[in-house]
Amino acid sequence: MFRPMRRFRQQLSDSECEQILKEEPRGVLSVHGEDGYPYGMPVNFLYEDGKLYFHGAKQGHKIDALKKDNRVSFCVYNKGYREEGKLGLNIKSVIIFGRIQPVENPAKREEITRKIGLKYDPADFVGAEVKRTASSVQILELTIDHMTGKLVNES
Repeated sequence: MFRPMRRFRQQLSDSECEQILKEEPRGVLSVHGEDGYPYGMPVNFLYEDGKLYFHGAKQGHKIDALKKDNRVSFCVYNKGYREEGKLGLNIKSVIIFGRIQPVENPAKREEITRKIGLKYDPADFVGAEVKRTASSVQILELTIDHMTGKLVNES
């Protein structure tokens, strides 16, 4: 169903992909938008137990698109590194294909909201914010169908 990577020598292992997902703060989530146009948006995320979690409003363009088709693509890349004496950055990226479902369980929704918050903000702020907003936040869970990673040199 999914194509093998053409440049397989540059392919990252699953553990390298997971490391990038654990370390990097943002990625681009792409959905099937209106009138056949793809719709990609930068998002914060949490990677945990082989799944990705996103937070946001309970309505809007992304939610409307997901109601029509829950298949998505998600892309993350790291800051890269430069080898001494060589041109271009070496960048590691991960591309994921999967399906998104809303998290319906209130306890799990609050738990994930808290964990996403703690990834980005101080704990004392997160506790109060979660209590204030937990009931209005939509948590989305992405189940991974296919994941690949690649190391490329930008030069």
